[in-house]
Amino acid sequence: MNDIDTLMDRVSEILGMTLVTTGDARLTVGQVLLAVFAVIVGLLVARLLERIVIGRLRRTSLGPDVLQLIRRLLFYGLMAMVVLTALAILGIPLTAFAFVSGAIAIGVGFGAQNIINNFISGWILMGERPIRIGDFIEIGEAKGRVEAINNRSTRIRRTDGVHMLVPNSTLLESTVVNWTLVDDRIRTKVSVGVAYGSPVRQVADIMLAACAEHDHILEDPAPAVFFEDFGDNALVFEVYFWLHAGSELGVRGVASDIRFALDAGFGEAGIVVAFPQRDVHLDGTLVLERSSD
Repeated sequence: MNDIDTLMDRVSEILGMTLVTTGDARLTVGQVLLAVFAVIVGLLVARLLERIVIGRLRRTSLGPDVLQLIRRLLFYGLMAMVVLTALAILGIPLTAFAFVSGAIAIGVGFGAQNIINNFISGWILMGERPIRIGDFIEIGEAKGRVEAINNRSTRIRRTDGVHMLVPNSTLLESTVVNWTLVDDRIRTKVSVGVAYGSPVRQVADIMLAACAEHDHILEDPAPAVFFEDFGDNALVFEVYFWLHAGSELGVRGVASDIRFALDAGFGEAGIVVAFPQRDVHLDGTLVLERSSD
């Protein structure tokens, strides 16, 4: 029993050991350990509450970008409470940071300008929602679907399957084409040239029938065929149609299906898909000289 009492006295002595003394206030080992314990427990509780709340909200109709915004607000709000609790345990008032705020502002301004710029840009993206999780966007030469908007960068999965990390500030400062900003409907076209003398009305009917038979082409707005031009070697037709934007590969796949259908339909109707032709005219008299050999 004496050994236990001695051990407890020793532990109490260590915990009560003063590390820093400022005026009437002193910082002990016990306060530091308690503050660290509070931060660890607070972090675990924040993660647990975040999973519980977001797990229940997933069952609602909220979009993934709204869920991520709620997750951020919840996590950072809880962590702010944890930090304030730790400071209270340590006996450090918030006014103590007023003395170093100027130096911190200068350091942040020079050393972490890009980080803070991207951090704030991320919150703007989540708040204004010009780009949302799941949107299919085009930035520069790259096209892909937005998978996550993080604190510093946005993760985009390109059409070739490669992940691309774009700084959040770049998405705000650059021109971004969002294919699905308002809705996911996009219009595309397929062009074809048929030989002169082809029945143009039948050509238009075959093109409309090819679009009507495709499952991914929308009926509203309805496909439309235009007799575009009298070309050098062909009568040029274009069919415009609408579909839901899944990816660039999906759009190209539908266009490819329409071309296959047009080739089959024109073949059955005996309509020739035009190809470049040249007529050569020789003026004057062609003289063939006999070799002396």
